[in-house]
Amino acid sequence: MKKLLFLITALVSGFTFSQVTFSPGIRAGANFSHFSNSEEFNYYYDEEFPNAEKPYLDYKTKTDFYIGFLGNIRFAKFYALQPEINYSRQGAKISTNVNNWDGKELSVSYLGLQLVNKFYFNQFNVHVGPTLEFVVDKKNFDPENEIDLGITAGLGYDITKNFGIEARVKKGFIPVDSYNRNHSNVVFQTGIYYTFNMKK
Repeated sequence: MKKLLFLITALVSGFTFSQVTFSPGIRAGANFSHFSNSEEFNYYYDEEFPNAEKPYLDYKTKTDFYIGFLGNIRFAKFYALQPEINYSRQGAKISTNVNNWDGKELSVSYLGLQLVNKFYFNQFNVHVGPTLEFVVDKKNFDPENEIDLGITAGLGYDITKNFGIEARVKKGFIPVDSYNRNHSNVVFQTGIYYTFNMKK
């Protein structure tokens, strides 16, 4: 029994540690972001002025960019843990009939930490993990919270051993704005990544 346990331990240890590789890299691309939920305004004068246009406010997609650094820790052929540091410009574009806000862009820039689990299927990979972001810049808007906690998920494709393309969706859980309803970050990303070979 002891010999069997020793053999299993040796096999698992040998498999795990002999396969581990580390590859630093960069990633960059486009952000397509907006805030969740639309606003519905129920003013008291609706009954007094039934023919008046009902006020509304929608958060439309704002296009911007992201750039970051990654460290791909490959534990096995099918799995890697990938910590990331990313700079991401997010926000939303307002569509409304209230005052002069229609078409105005709300910009919020974040410096974020992501811990991505990557699962490999030949050249394809699936990734999912938590993200924690901190506000570093803002324009036309004062976010309700200076941090955002969320989850990201996506797909990637390795064109070569070092170069690939990816697409992700990030959903924030902490309100970035609230009025009648809470609004959180929703971001779709599409871009490229490149990893560098480490000398042995």
